[in-house]
Amino acid sequence: MVDSVREQLLASHEEFRRLAQEHNQYTQRLHSLIEKRYLTEEEKLEEVRIKKVKLRLKDQMQMIEQEYKRSNMQVA
Repeated sequence: MVDSVREQLLASHEEFRRLAQEHNQYTQRLHSLIEKRYLTEEEKLEEVRIKKVKLRLKDQMQMIEQEYKRSNMQVA
């Protein structure tokens, strides 16, 4: 069910779609940092910042999912 809710939101909710795209971009950047053998101090700071931003985006997406589920339960 979670996947279907997420798929519905990706298809119909512009803000959710934007958050998901941004989260994916940060995921890709994080993977490119993780693949490096050594990180500069700047890259280490960027890694921490990216992780925090990804968490914030994930929280926002979860709030939208919960609101979507609540509103659909009231309709049913």
